[in-house]
Amino acid sequence: MKPTIKINFVSDIGCPWCAVALGTLEQAMERLKDQAEFEIHFEPFELNPQMRVGGENAIEYLGKKYGISEQQVKANQANIRERAAAAGFNFHPEGRKKIYNTFDAHRLLYWAGHEHGLASQHRLKREFFNTYFCLAADFDKRENLLEAVQRAHLDQSAASKVLEGGLFTKEVKAQAAYYRDQGINAVPNLILNNKYSLKGAQPLEILEASLKEVIAESSQGA
Repeated sequence: MKPTIKINFVSDIGCPWCAVALGTLEQAMERLKDQAEFEIHFEPFELNPQMRVGGENAIEYLGKKYGISEQQVKANQANIRERAAAAGFNFHPEGRKKIYNTFDAHRLLYWAGHEHGLASQHRLKREFFNTYFCLAADFDKRENLLEAVQRAHLDQSAASKVLEGGLFTKEVKAQAAYYRDQGINAVPNLILNNKYSLKGAQPLEILEASLKEVIAESSQGA
């Protein structure tokens, strides 16, 4: 019997490296599908919780945040686009236009996971990354979030009620606070079997090797 590897994927929709990490994780799981089952739980983390409605120009904001020039920001974005393409995400060639608040998306991800299951949550996470980075759509417009919900084969009407009613606000804030209290202050962060932490968007070979170690340990324990 194959062991089941639990992965708590702590990330933010507005984090391009988180998209890279997800795509790479999916590739690693595909390679190892004969050795283990994988159970992914997407956990909330907000990089820009105070971001105002309307967002901010991405290049200007990132330049200020990291103290780098516009040219450096664009070079970094080109590097990320290359890594993302290798991981299965075709980022918009001009990059994301703005940095947006992502709290509503985290509420919808909580709803998808708890009411429709982990597979639905996974599909929705992918579609949110697609909306934010590949389509470079306005993430403050709820119709764009709802279109992602539809592409993930979930009910738009129910999702709209989540958004309009402020549902799962407390739950998402509690989850985010829990991981901050665990010392997580940057994402992506993958927690394997509640025991090992894998930080950053690791290359496929490293991620696969890490999963193999956890699979071997789980198999011995069984």
